[in-house]
Amino acid sequence: MESKREIKHILVVKFNEGATEQQIEECIKQFCNLVDLVPSIKAFKWGKEMGIVNLNQGFTHVFEATFESAEDVAAYVSNPNHANYASLLMPLVEKFVVLDFEPVGKPQP
Repeated sequence: MESKREIKHILVVKFNEGATEQQIEECIKQFCNLVDLVPSIKAFKWGKEMGIVNLNQGFTHVFEATFESAEDVAAYVSNPNHANYASLLMPLVEKFVVLDFEPVGKPQP
């Protein structure tokens, strides 16, 4: 039986020094709301960088959205609700990284 394919879309963010906690919390709330506005998002999680190995290069927040295909990621990126959210988020961001990948497990012998 073939396992279901999925694409992970990861956004890693370093907020500007001037971004307040209230602004950051509002951005997170609005990002979470995208799940209800963009049908191609199948799952969403976020968290704050914990600094366990202290190699975060100043990045503080990680957002993970799950999609069923690369086409679904493209639909998300071009969705007007995504564009509206980006206009709220980007003025508060110093730098960011976006990664898309298809998770794989341990190679079989």
